[in-house]
Amino acid sequence: MREKIEGLKQGRMPIYEPGLEEMVARNVVDGRLAFTSDLAEGVRRAEIIFIAVGTPAKLNGETDLSAVEEVARGIGLAMDRYKVIVNKSTVPVGTGDLVREIIQKHQKVPVEFDVVSNPEFLREGSAIEDTLRPDRIVIGAPNQQVALTLLELYAPLERPMIITDVPSAEMIKYASNAFLAAKISFINAIANICELAGADVSQVIKGMGLDPRIGPTFLQAGLGFGGACLPKDSESLVHTAAALGYDFKLLKAVVEINRERTLVLMEKIR
Repeated sequence: MREKIEGLKQGRMPIYEPGLEEMVARNVVDGRLAFTSDLAEGVRRAEIIFIAVGTPAKLNGETDLSAVEEVARGIGLAMDRYKVIVNKSTVPVGTGDLVREIIQKHQKVPVEFDVVSNPEFLREGSAIEDTLRPDRIVIGAPNQQVALTLLELYAPLERPMIITDVPSAEMIKYASNAFLAAKISFINAIANICELAGADVSQVIKGMGLDPRIGPTFLQAGLGFGGACLPKDSESLVHTAAALGYDFKLLKAVVEINRERTLVLMEKIR
């Protein structure tokens, strides 16, 4: 991480996206953007602190919150005045309360703060577009005053905003990704049936996608869903539901269909 920060200071991007390097360079020169590996320094300078760290899946599907917990401890130790702490990472319902407890526990001097959920909906390779022109901005806030702080921050983007409580905002991200995963697994299951029935799945997709209630996006038969978010978030929601006492059979089937899809296509190749 320290090497990445040093690289950013020198204008080297750890990832590639069209326009990203130029945007970073311009804002560094204009004094709007700076990088540091000193968490305490960053906390002291900030009014609003975004937690945007990885939340990988454990072997059992549970979300690994160790990075979130580590950052929360550092924020608590460095906090010197009122701050708004924003969970940007994809985290299970209840993480806002966890972050609050950790910060309170590690404060050297009791200082007021608020914890907000503001999930990201960025697609890999188009983060700039999705940040500046998002479909919606979700703000899960514990009270109206802190919600207005985030509204003011995002106001220049002039995009649709929804204000909720913190748990609802946390759930919106998981529910959105789980629904997209379900759409992919559904059309792959339909593809399996089409092959048995002698139907053309591409024509079925076209006919379904023209229905505005369904739409064509994420309605492509293939290897199934992958990447950094859909598999992890689907498994995590299944685990969270179980922890809360609900057996999410539908989403379990979505995950299982996705696992089977690769095996089906490999058998075809053989």
